[in-house]
Amino acid sequence: MLFDVTIFPKHLSTAAAVAQQVEAMGFSGLWTAETSHNPFLPLTHAASATQRISIGTGIAVAFPRSPMVVANVAWDLAEQSNGRFILGLGTQVKAHITKRFSTEWSAPVPRLREYIGSLRAIWQAWQTGTPLRYTGEHYRFTFMTPFFSPDPMPYADIPIYIAGVNDGLCRLAGELCQGFHVHPFHTVRYLRERIIPNIEAGAAKAGRTRADVQLACALFVVTGRNADEIQANSILAKSQIAFYASTPSYRAVLDLHGWGDLGTHLNTMIRENRWGELWTEISDDMLDQIAVVAPPDELPYRVRERYDGLLDRVGYYFPFVPQEADKQYLWEQAARAF
Repeated sequence: MLFDVTIFPKHLSTAAAVAQQVEAMGFSGLWTAETSHNPFLPLTHAASATQRISIGTGIAVAFPRSPMVVANVAWDLAEQSNGRFILGLGTQVKAHITKRFSTEWSAPVPRLREYIGSLRAIWQAWQTGTPLRYTGEHYRFTFMTPFFSPDPMPYADIPIYIAGVNDGLCRLAGELCQGFHVHPFHTVRYLRERIIPNIEAGAAKAGRTRADVQLACALFVVTGRNADEIQANSILAKSQIAFYASTPSYRAVLDLHGWGDLGTHLNTMIRENRWGELWTEISDDMLDQIAVVAPPDELPYRVRERYDGLLDRVGYYFPFVPQEADKQYLWEQAARAF
């Protein structure tokens, strides 16, 4: 099991130094996410500043970007990093695609299937010089000239991870991808009964196995050096869990445990603008099933114990920020354990 970290650099000028520290501490990988900053740009700095760790997007939102645009930036990052780049893609939910990105929404699984097919067709054309021919319902690529084609390189087989919660995206990952970003809003039971069986079903369809797909996750964790820190971190985790539980797309996790009514209730609270109260609806039992709760010196070992045989790459849901002294001991413990 590998341990990765996620970074959210507020300034690109700091990304290289942070990446160097991630590598120096002995971690296996570094992820960026599409939040308030572009997920690809910090990785150009990280690639130049490191030699060993994998770097990847966890995740970049696919549909607002043409596959040609993503194919190009992924190609450059793969070459720059000497094959250490992982392209992590997510579909997002309809409201973000239509209202935040102002782009069209369609059924995510068939569209993402074509997106992945488009990427690989483009990369093959660049690598081999064969004509670019990809025609689907959502994407059509039939034109490529030498002027717009990068030179072949040794790292053209760029790994693709996709993110998801529900059955269809799990099966798609099993069939077509090298990895799957498990959503932090999950339980071990959901992993065992829904995610992994669907990964296996998709893999079997393509003549592959579960071992061909790495499962990665930034986990909810709760810890602290005293009662006040534990209480504060519990509230933070419960607040985030409540937000995800209010989202209809993640209802399957709740339904598996008989928590479906809670999702409806939380959604009502959000419509009533009662954000500050959300965390009070998450019980300690629910927190224990979704988050790893442990003292700092035990936390990474509890993570490994819980997810051994289930996840291949793990990390913490909060970002790696070197100057945060109150979390430095957590990173040191994780580095020691992994």
